[in-house]
Amino acid sequence: MTEEDITQIDADLDSSTEQYTYDLKIPKDRVAVLIGKKGEVKKGLEQDSKSEIIIDSKEGEVRLVGKDSIALFALKEVIRAIARGFNPEIANLLLRQDYSLELISLNEFNDHKNHQLRLKGRVIGRNGKSRSTIEEMTGCYISVYGKTVGIIGSIINVPIAKKAVESLLMGSMHASVYKWLEKQKRMNLE
Repeated sequence: MTEEDITQIDADLDSSTEQYTYDLKIPKDRVAVLIGKKGEVKKGLEQDSKSEIIIDSKEGEVRLVGKDSIALFALKEVIRAIARGFNPEIANLLLRQDYSLELISLNEFNDHKNHQLRLKGRVIGRNGKSRSTIEEMTGCYISVYGKTVGIIGSIINVPIAKKAVESLLMGSMHASVYKWLEKQKRMNLE
């Protein structure tokens, strides 16, 4: 992204109103997902947030520019979610006010590479069973990508899913976590 690009963006936006920017760095292998086929994902996000997205695909740098600070913050969360392995349709839920993103760093539980693979395996489970069980019981979406576990869901359910994932990462038995989730689900229905 050159200074000319930034100057042009500044000129394009109405200078009589305040504008906001966010600069993000995303993994290079997620840039294509953010752009989408023929730029459809990027265009859709720009329309939904009434913002502009400038992507340096060689460096993985993303600049967000817009006039609505709340919409721009939501867009930043959507892009963070895409960067952490979520597909754009699920990440788009973050444009709604009642949805949130929670990222759990595997480094907090063990920073040794071999142990992180084991931790990822505990969250995912055999054939994805653990992850899908947590998703079903909480209504959240879970992505295990790199050194993080991402959770997207309603602001009420994300803390429940987070606690379940953290319990697994700390070594709790899967059956105990599922039992706890079942109890939480029953309490929420009452």
